[in-house]
Order: sequence, then C-alpha cells, then structure tokens
Amino acid sequence: MKQLRVKVLGGLFVVAGILAWAGARLWDSFGTLPSVPVAAPIVLALIAVVLAATALSLRSRLKAQRERLAEAKGVDPLVAARAVVFGQASALVAALVAGLYGGVGVFLLTSGVDGARRAQAVYAGLSVLAGAGVVAAAIFMERVCKLPEGDDGEDGPGATRA
Repeated sequence: MKQLRVKVLGGLFVVAGILAWAGARLWDSFGTLPSVPVAAPIVLALIAVVLAATALSLRSRLKAQRERLAEAKGVDPLVAARAVVFGQASALVAALVAGLYGGVGVFLLTSGVDGARRAQAVYAGLSVLAGAGVVAAAIFMERVCKLPEGDDGEDGPGATRA
C-alpha cells in the first residue's frame, strides 16, 4: 500500500479549484449559481473527527501492545489496513471536495460580495478548512498504522505496511 503524497493531494485541490471556479463563472453567466450547502463543512468536520478518534484509539492500543501490558487489546492487521484505506480514500475525496468549494468560494468573493454571496463564501471557506482537517487526520492515521522500520510484520504490532 502506497503512502499518501501531499503533492498529489495539493495538485488535486488546485485542479479541482480551478475547474470549479471556471464552472461557477460559466454557470453564473447563464443563471443563478446553486448555493453551497450548510451541511458541507459539518459533514467534512464529522469525518475528520471520526478519523482522528480512530487514529487515537489505534495509537493507544498499539502503544499498549508494544509495551506488553496485560490489559492490552491487540489490533487485528485487517482492522489497521481498513483504517488506512478509509483514511486514504477520505483524504482524496476531501481534497477534491475542498478544491471544488474553494473554487466556488473564490468566485463568490471576486464576483461582488452581497449578503447572500458572503454567507455562501463563508460556507465554502469553512468547507475548505474542514477538508484540510480530514486530510490532516488521514495523514495522522496513516502514520499511526505504519510499521516501524526493520519490522517484518510477522509478530509485530499488527499494523499495515504503508
């Protein structure tokens, strides 16, 4: 399994932002631009919280397992692998969605800010911030589940190779 590359996520964000800005500009010239949903930053923030909570839980379980504590719960390698895949997929989607909302937000800010467009630009900006939170939580998850260097994985802590 390959590690997430920040350059790939940044490139996806920029390309999606440029396409969203151009699409919003075109759409607005033909009619009314659809609004940015209020739930967009909320959903992205919830995904970031779930990823961070999962990563913290796995980190504490792996630490207890490495220290060979009696009450330590083991981490199934398949669970760790699924967590990493969920984190990577979430980061890719969040980079794409944040880029889309970022492009729409830039269009809204540059096209004349009235009361309604200002609120839409705020929702778009919050969505970009929440998307960055998802990416950060996914990268943290990936680092938590990475095997230490030199570990062959046969009797290691049960994490996945990244």
